[in-house]
Amino acid sequence: MKVLFVASEMAPFAKTGGLADVAGSLPFALQREGHQVSVVLPLYSKIGENYRQEMKKVGEFYVDLDWRSQYAGIFLYQKDGIDIYFVDNEFYFHRHALYGMYDDGERFVFFNKAVVHMIKQLDLETDIVHSNDWHTGLIPLYVKDFAKGDQYYKDIKTVFTIHNLKYQGIFPQSILTLAGLSFEYFHEEGLKYYESVNFMKAGIVYSDALTTVSSSYAQEIKYEFYGESLQGIIRRHEYKLMGIINGIDYDLYNPEKDQRIPYHYSLKNPGDKMKNKTALQETFGLPLNKDVPIISMVSRLVDMKGLDLVRYILDELLQGDIQVVVLGTGDKEYEDMFRHFQWKYPDKMSAHIYFNEEEAHLVYAGSDIFLMPSMAEPCGISQLIALRYGTVPVVREAGGLKDTVIPFNEFTGEGTGFTFANYNAHELLYTIKRAIDIYSEEDQWNGLVERTMKAKHDWDKSSKEYTKLYNTLLHQRW
Repeated sequence: MKVLFVASEMAPFAKTGGLADVAGSLPFALQREGHQVSVVLPLYSKIGENYRQEMKKVGEFYVDLDWRSQYAGIFLYQKDGIDIYFVDNEFYFHRHALYGMYDDGERFVFFNKAVVHMIKQLDLETDIVHSNDWHTGLIPLYVKDFAKGDQYYKDIKTVFTIHNLKYQGIFPQSILTLAGLSFEYFHEEGLKYYESVNFMKAGIVYSDALTTVSSSYAQEIKYEFYGESLQGIIRRHEYKLMGIINGIDYDLYNPEKDQRIPYHYSLKNPGDKMKNKTALQETFGLPLNKDVPIISMVSRLVDMKGLDLVRYILDELLQGDIQVVVLGTGDKEYEDMFRHFQWKYPDKMSAHIYFNEEEAHLVYAGSDIFLMPSMAEPCGISQLIALRYGTVPVVREAGGLKDTVIPFNEFTGEGTGFTFANYNAHELLYTIKRAIDIYSEEDQWNGLVERTMKAKHDWDKSSKEYTKLYNTLLHQRW
């Protein structure tokens, strides 16, 4: 099959979160399944010159936005047999950040419409267009809308993946005029969201198949707590909804070969993980002590990540014989919270309030326990990386965390981490203390670490599930 994968970011070109990691890995896994896969994303000014020098221009055309015609240049970059297209328009994409602009609605209307035009302009003979999150939510609608007047689009099927329902792309209804879309789409079963237009809802309604990034999240978003006011429309389209868990790139995240960590280790040679622990303590300015458990977080510092629970327990937790390291940025209240506890417990708490990819790999490799008490977590990638590096996760049973971390059972020796169910600070504290107790039991802990490293969360299984979905879609066998 010929698959066009559309995303607003892709590692290593442009990244703000987990979507970039998925876009940087899944297309290559699909290619290994035998598909002809292409990717398209905006040509942001932040994309490095080293990549730009390898691009070649393959087309240009104009996109009508109300009374204006906006230039779209198409550049091609090839990586490991995959064509990666970039849509160029400096007015929309020469910005200091990927998102958060006053005209994001217009910027991504342009991108969505340009992508659908590009399919015909370059004659890509596409079977499946797979778009992701609100930034590409209009693409399924544009494919159907274009097909009304152009037979070229009539056989193209669309898949829309929800990576995080919280961010929906909501704009005034006047954006329909800009987009060149009829107001016949502006109703409760279409684009209408109160008196606005919702790009995420467009993807949900007009796609031929709807996916989320874990089975549990696919069930959760049908109900109010996780549904972000879209649970009703999701339930009406649940016949085409399925959850397919994300994976991680096992070449990029490989403790045996990772060039970002000082000491390599594996299941056959687990001892050098301890050397990374010492390096982590040195890097984060903590006392060198191989016996004390290091609890870590690599995260966006926002409420969705369960940081309100952490705030309630951190003072009590840091009175024990532990060390805590935090790497990430986010809301000021949480950044200040970690700075405060670093000031109060300088020998036990170290917070690096920024993001650094090399330090992130060191945190995964050098810590003992990885903390993810998320309020909601569609899939989560950090816990998968932690498992790969033999760092035992402590997670709340939400979304992909529930699907990927098997609760530890000290009686049977089963499990790959520690979990708790309710969004409750005392449950979190109890679960962390239980993990610390098991840490003191060397044989049990070593067995647990071994099981985490044996857990398989690459893209192999997921790419086969997407292949099955694509095949079903093309043959319309629901």
